Amino acid sequence: MTAAKIAISIDRRVLGLIDSLVRAKKFRSRSEVFQTAVAEQLARLSENSLARECSKLDPSEEQAFADMGLSSEFTEWPAY
Repeated sequence: MTAAKIAISIDRRVLGLIDSLVRAKKFRSRSEVFQTAVAEQLARLSENSLARECSKLDPSEEQAFADMGLSSEFTEWPAY
């Protein structure tokens, strides 16, 4: 993985907590803390996006599609 260097501003108290994690060997470096935190937040946002899109589905329509798929009468995909 190639890494890009960036500069950020952060509250001193938060930086102190990050440094405590590094001293306690929970992370190898400040960079690892930030990389992990950002990756986890991005994954969380992605999951929320999927949940928002799923909430737009019509449950009765989805159930009808599921029931149709369970029927042994169908030998090919139904037209949508």
